[in-house]
Amino acid sequence: MDIRKVKECFLSAKKSEIKGKKHKGLLIIKPNQLYAEEYVSKAKKNLEFCEFYKNQGVDYKLPEEWFYTLYYCGLAILCKFGVESRSQRCTAVFLRYLKQNKLIDYEDEFIERITVYSDKEKESDVDKREEARYSPYVKNKEVSEQYQVMTEVCKRAISQTEDIIYSNKEFKVPKELLEE
Repeated sequence: MDIRKVKECFLSAKKSEIKGKKHKGLLIIKPNQLYAEEYVSKAKKNLEFCEFYKNQGVDYKLPEEWFYTLYYCGLAILCKFGVESRSQRCTAVFLRYLKQNKLIDYEDEFIERITVYSDKEKESDVDKREEARYSPYVKNKEVSEQYQVMTEVCKRAISQTEDIIYSNKEFKVPKELLEE
């Protein structure tokens, strides 16, 4: 993991805030347990929507709900650290840093699935979400076949997120990320 990418997310947000602009990065805020818990509630609600959409035969909505279930889990973890994100890319970069530095116990798969790739050869759930959303199809056999697997992935992510946010461990953003 290139620490420069994480530092860039914090620096970019700080510069935008100083200029009075909305940031597109990571900003240090006060850790917020309530928000962390609410993001987990939102993730669980998204998973409920998946069942509804599946039963209604609206497959194209499923990849979006799966993605946001995982993304809300990531945002919950950031709340525990006192970090606000306005960037999917920066959220994934920060989570990867935390995981690789053993600051959280969280599966790589969850981070990979919310990662935004600019290279055409690399695909993530972000691409699958956009493909399903913007295709002309309501029903999608490939998406439907992934339902059980993705439901289990999302449930594991929620469970691991709850382990982190309900932990008594104190989580802090490492100082090395905030140094210019």
